[in-house]
Amino acid sequence: MSISGMVTPVLWLLVAELHLSESFTHRARDSLHICPMVCICASDLLSCVSQSLSLVPPGLPATATSLDLSHNNLHQLQDNWLAQLPRLRTLRVGHNRIRHISAGAFHNASQLLHLDLSSNRLHSVENHFFEELTNLQELLLYNNQIARVDSGALLRLSNVQKVYLSWNLLIDFPFSALQEGNLPQLKIMDISSNMLTSIPIDEVIALPQTIKNGLYMHNNPLNCDCTLYRMFLHWEKSGFNSVHDFREEHTCLALRQPKATLRFLKHRKMFENCTSAYGLIGMVDASFQGVVGESVLISCNTSLQDEQTTYQWISPNKELIMYTNSANETFKLYSNGTLEIRKAQKEHSGVYTCMATNKRLMRNESREVNVTVHYEKLDGEGFNTGLTTLLGCVVSLVLVLMYLYLTPCRCWCKPGQTPSLPNECSAQSSILTATPPCNDDTGRKAGSGKHVVFLEPVKDCQNGKIRLAVSEEFPEIKHPKILQLKSDSDSTSSIFSDTSITH
Repeated sequence: MSISGMVTPVLWLLVAELHLSESFTHRARDSLHICPMVCICASDLLSCVSQSLSLVPPGLPATATSLDLSHNNLHQLQDNWLAQLPRLRTLRVGHNRIRHISAGAFHNASQLLHLDLSSNRLHSVENHFFEELTNLQELLLYNNQIARVDSGALLRLSNVQKVYLSWNLLIDFPFSALQEGNLPQLKIMDISSNMLTSIPIDEVIALPQTIKNGLYMHNNPLNCDCTLYRMFLHWEKSGFNSVHDFREEHTCLALRQPKATLRFLKHRKMFENCTSAYGLIGMVDASFQGVVGESVLISCNTSLQDEQTTYQWISPNKELIMYTNSANETFKLYSNGTLEIRKAQKEHSGVYTCMATNKRLMRNESREVNVTVHYEKLDGEGFNTGLTTLLGCVVSLVLVLMYLYLTPCRCWCKPGQTPSLPNECSAQSSILTATPPCNDDTGRKAGSGKHVVFLEPVKDCQNGKIRLAVSEEFPEIKHPKILQLKSDSDSTSSIFSDTSITH
């Protein structure tokens, strides 16, 4: 074969190889255009974190179910920008500079389940912000500058379970939005670390049991109040997570002074008068009493009284009592919601919670019932406590008066008897001297020139008083330098010391 015949096939091979490589390059370039250059795409995940973005990048892949735009410089979210992401379930736009959300920002995003708007610059939560997010389950709004939440801002979130509004500037909150039926799936509402100085106790007490269990209000500058203390004390005794998990962070301001912060669940002595004067009245919906060994019937009084309503009870030991498994030795639940405690014992006392659910009306309600089981009191058993206390006080007073005014006279005060002369070494002299007691055979005489104080023996009854006499050595008694007491035996004893007292 000639050389020219060999060159021609080689050239054709080279041309074909160049054509194939160019086609692969175009395909690779087309595939790269699917994911924006500033983002990282991995399957259905899309991450555009920390890229200093001021606008949402165009051309986002429609297959993304999770989009992360956190740690950028976004100031706003454009209207209908999520229309190109029909499968999106998780959106993270935290740590940006978003101040306001337009009415159409979440249009066509009804399938969104998780929304993170934390660490932005929002000043309020308005009614139109989340009205399109009917399937949202988790909403993060902590660490913003939110000072107001509109009463209807959360009402369209019928499936929301967790809302985090901590570390904001809230001075008020619409607790009425948390009432029965508004947010049936809500488990956590975190409004801790805000600027709340007071809360509407009556509205909060009326909230469903499940919401109070997850209503976090710690680390707010609340003013100390007996009603507030009794409510949180009741929540602690009921085992609510909102109090149990952050017991040390529940504080209040004494006399409305920021420097006088009290941990009122720790320093309970400051609030002893609250519980003794008011107790826990109003913290439960009803109260029932029973006798040990007998049955106790507890009714569940709710507004959902029809055949479609189902009932559940929670015992003080956190035991779930349902109609299907209520046939046990202790509890029996009837179809109308009444709970029977068979052969009640004292350990069955406590707060029972009834939960009524009506699927047809799409509503649920809860009620708390305080049950007290005590022993049966027999007729005539024991004395009246108040009468017994009064009788004891009278007897004590009579005994004291008898001791003061009816003490027997000493023997030497009786007629016909003369008192014996006290010994020099009696207790009267030994009280005032530090010298060792003297003996009958020895005595101490005062040295010449010594001016000391003596104890003179009592010569007659002076009503128990010690008579002082001035020594003859001091004729002028108006201004004596040293007082002296005479002794029958002329013995001397110095006070506290054997040495003379000189001036």
